[in-house]
Amino acid sequence: MKFISTRGGAAVTGAEAIVRGMAEGGGLYVPETIPSVSAGELDGMLSMSYPERAAFILGKYFDEFPEEELLAALNAAYGQFEGDDPAPLVKIEEGLFLLELFHGPTCAFKDMALSVLPYLLRKSCDLLGVKKEILILTATSGDTGKAALEGFADAEGIKVAVFYPDEGVSKMQKLQMVTQDGDNVDVVGVKGNFDDCQAAVKKIFRSQECREKLKEKGVLLSSANSINIGRLVPQIAYYFSAYCDLLSSEQIRFGDRVDFAVPTGNFGNILAGYYAKRMGLPIGTLVCASNRNNVLTDFFNKGTYDKKRPLYRTMSPSMDILVSSNLERLLFEISGRDSALTVERMKALANPGRYSVRAEELKALSQTFYAGYANEEDTVECVYEFFEEFNYPLDTHTGVAMHVARSYCRKRAEDVNAEIRPMVVVSTASPYKFPQAVYYALTGNDVKDSFKGIKRIHLITAMKVPESLKALRYKPPRFKTVVPPEKIFEEVMNFIG
Repeated sequence: MKFISTRGGAAVTGAEAIVRGMAEGGGLYVPETIPSVSAGELDGMLSMSYPERAAFILGKYFDEFPEEELLAALNAAYGQFEGDDPAPLVKIEEGLFLLELFHGPTCAFKDMALSVLPYLLRKSCDLLGVKKEILILTATSGDTGKAALEGFADAEGIKVAVFYPDEGVSKMQKLQMVTQDGDNVDVVGVKGNFDDCQAAVKKIFRSQECREKLKEKGVLLSSANSINIGRLVPQIAYYFSAYCDLLSSEQIRFGDRVDFAVPTGNFGNILAGYYAKRMGLPIGTLVCASNRNNVLTDFFNKGTYDKKRPLYRTMSPSMDILVSSNLERLLFEISGRDSALTVERMKALANPGRYSVRAEELKALSQTFYAGYANEEDTVECVYEFFEEFNYPLDTHTGVAMHVARSYCRKRAEDVNAEIRPMVVVSTASPYKFPQAVYYALTGNDVKDSFKGIKRIHLITAMKVPESLKALRYKPPRFKTVVPPEKIFEEVMNFIG
């Protein structure tokens, strides 16, 4: 399998795409052809374990990786997760399910891919004969950073630098990052929001001058963000796995279509669902759920993406994003893989800050996507009411998705011609990762200390507290540096020495 850039250029191997992270000129790698999964292959996945299912999907894209070695790496990666199933599907009521993706080391869905990426990157370097030190440069809205740090901590020949918005993550997310162990990691706060962090990091990737300076130090730049195709592809697997679980439990019949609702910020998670559908998985609608920062809702409903708007800090901070990087991959696909048009649109996004798609493209999007959003009041109400009804505590990001999913289902119920389909809500984080916001949603009361919040949520819900979060209470912060966005590369150079 070869990979091409959304902005044009020569095709590269999967190993090259993973090591580079981002294509030259700022483009994102996509498969040269989207592989398919036949009905027979899907049937064969029913009897597989989750690591086996993931290995099968990854093998469709990264065929240069030895099958047995890939499976061994996935078994080791998912062996770190709590419980027997890394991605359990929980039935809430008839037709409604939660796909729990928070049982990994950092209690968020990013673990599903970032626990695998160290193997993919190391093996890619071996295949390419790369002997240089790899620098993983990552901007995070809270979850990717910790998952990358955890995945690559003390990995031989790899350093990890994570930049997060100093005032734009939850207290628990920040604590997870600044207490990280490992001699090869650096964690830096940035004065600004996630978009500022992401823009500064992307600028480094695009800069030939920055790459040359790193090269002089014997360092090769790569990424753990979902701009890296090695981060995105493992996420496709859990859509297939959820469908297989629905079949195995006789909740659906073979070929029945299923809807997925996904809390969405940088668009990587839901894009993985789009690729799953393109591969042949019977997905009906992908419900794109945004918080108050509803730039994606406006895009899918009106056809214009406009980042010139206020960025609000919300109780679902991992979604506080106005520039959704992975949307570029979707634009490339719906344009008929027109790289010149994609470049034009990305230039327009940079300045003046907006672009529009054609009417036929918007119509095509509406056949796969539904977009809605939940404001803060909607989110609190959903988390509270869901717990009252089902005794199941949602984190605030999943609360956003559940609110939008239910709105979508009500609209479909009003349409006598609509096909009735199961709804799977993708649950992206443990409620204990955002204890203050979740405690407020459940009780209407504030708590200043994160660990008191965890204790009180546990008293209310009896839900098991992840061991990794318990251990944070007594870990002292290691990283305290905060810089303006324009100083990020200077900090990178200080880190690599």
